[in-house]
Amino acid sequence: MKNKFYDYCDVPQMENLKEMLEKKAALMPQMTAFVYPCETGEMKKTYFDLQEDVNAFGAWMYSKKIKDKHVAIVGENSYEWLVAYFATVNGGNVAVAIDKGLPEEEITALAKSADVDAAFVSGTYFEKINKKVAKKCFNLKDFDSILSEGRQLLKDSAADDFLNYEIEPEKTATILFTSGTSGISKGVELTNKNIAYEIVHTSMLFEPKGGVLAVLPFHHAFGLVVGILMVINYGQPVFINKSLKYVKKNMEEFGPQTMFLVPMFVEFFHKQIWNEIGKRGATKAFKGLMKSTDIMLKAGVDVRHKTYGTIQKVFGGNLEYIICGGAALDPMYVKEFRSWGIEILNGYGATECSPCTAVNRPFFHKDGSVGLLVPGIEVKATEEGEIAFKGDLVMRGYYKNPEATGEALVDGWYHTGDLGYVDEDNFIFLTGRKKNLIILSNGENISPEELEQDIARDPAVKEVLVYDEGGKIVAEVFPEEDHLGDATYFEKLKNKVNKGRPMYKQITRIKLREEEFIKNASMKIVRYKNVPKQ
Repeated sequence: MKNKFYDYCDVPQMENLKEMLEKKAALMPQMTAFVYPCETGEMKKTYFDLQEDVNAFGAWMYSKKIKDKHVAIVGENSYEWLVAYFATVNGGNVAVAIDKGLPEEEITALAKSADVDAAFVSGTYFEKINKKVAKKCFNLKDFDSILSEGRQLLKDSAADDFLNYEIEPEKTATILFTSGTSGISKGVELTNKNIAYEIVHTSMLFEPKGGVLAVLPFHHAFGLVVGILMVINYGQPVFINKSLKYVKKNMEEFGPQTMFLVPMFVEFFHKQIWNEIGKRGATKAFKGLMKSTDIMLKAGVDVRHKTYGTIQKVFGGNLEYIICGGAALDPMYVKEFRSWGIEILNGYGATECSPCTAVNRPFFHKDGSVGLLVPGIEVKATEEGEIAFKGDLVMRGYYKNPEATGEALVDGWYHTGDLGYVDEDNFIFLTGRKKNLIILSNGENISPEELEQDIARDPAVKEVLVYDEGGKIVAEVFPEEDHLGDATYFEKLKNKVNKGRPMYKQITRIKLREEEFIKNASMKIVRYKNVPKQ
């Protein structure tokens, strides 16, 4: 199939998460919804099981007078986390998802800022934050007991209030905290309508046709709405990864067809693959092989699955697509993974947009872009070149923060802070962050992301940040272990990157670090915490 526009995917329609679960339980009750590791091995839950568990959990919540409340959910990725989330939202409460990895005082502060009334916390973190998040704090370790009590309430017809609750489209369903790189987290209010619109319309661009391994954290909009809720709406099974240390094992066991990842994972897998090739002394030969199979592919002969079976086996043998978002991804990774038979579809969005606003499609993609606009929404580039979106997936606002809401939402347009442009086919291209622009004394503007991308391509570079220091462009690098402190190597790299660039775009100095940069929940470097103050 040629790389050109084709009809949107035929997506199951729904107006809220309660309706979505009801439809799935009715239409495909015995189909697998979730698979996850447990103490006895591996647990499977059908769509019927999921609906029953959510109703039981919700009935129990109502019996504890958790109605019209803000409910925090804190813990690692788990089936229990998701059931608590669905029961909260489907009963008209507001689910407040909080990153369990934050310092205790920050978790407490976020819960307070979101007016949390009750909380569900996994057993791993319960002792750490019990009663500090809310007066009513429940341990998800007691999940089975909660379901047992809830099922009894359902039998006794004591759960009619929960079962008959009618979802209000414009009511806030979820508060998710931003994980921006340049400021304090803000609570993004997403309504039932926002989430439903996102699920249906973004899914029109891509349809998974097999199992999905869920790796990204559920407290993050990309991990929850795109990586879980959209997949449920399509009726595909999800394997829940509880810890990053088991990702490789889970891929081998489950053999996913699709994965939703942030660039950090793509870069890690890419580096590991090339390291293994290098250890065998086959780098040059392998690059030659890739050129040959690329030429054959252009001629319509696809031998990638057979040729690169060893690489595909690393991902379980069935992986066809990686949907990548959350941060910029160098097009080089897209091209090389494509050579190996795995298509990376780069996407774009923000928590404030539920979160996805664009994604490249199978057979309709543009390398270097962050994707094709989600159907039904509007996009524009302002006079300053800032990308802005308008539509039903744009947030209600920041919770109890009218000043920040007013800055971000102007006449219904959400201003992203990202600089870029929209081409004639509605593909979006980014050039940098508005706040990150380096403005030199000669009036020239430089996007540090452009320089960071070129430096990051070098195999000796693990992380890099470019910034202005006293009118000079500095690149601060955290090297790979075998290049720590190797100033000579990085001086040569600086000269290589500068070659052919105008003087004002040249790096003056490279600083070497001995430890990683501070990052946010999306694994993006938190610029304001890492760049020295002028």
